[in-house]
Amino acid sequence: MRTDAEIRQEGMKALIQVLGTVEAERFIATLSRERFDYTEWRRTYLPDIDVEVLSKIAARYAEDIPDA
Repeated sequence: MRTDAEIRQEGMKALIQVLGTVEAERFIATLSRERFDYTEWRRTYLPDIDVEVLSKIAARYAEDIPDA
């Protein structure tokens, strides 16, 4: 099991890889500014698919975008 710090680090790497540094920071800022309910956000914005499938989709997407 990974520590919270390791999870945060990997999460930031993933955000930066997909969004770029500036937009990853903006994403984090929006979470800090707003009352945030992750469970509701996931129901609303993420597809109802297995996390492994979602990970594969995200990886394919990341391969198609230029480096930020």
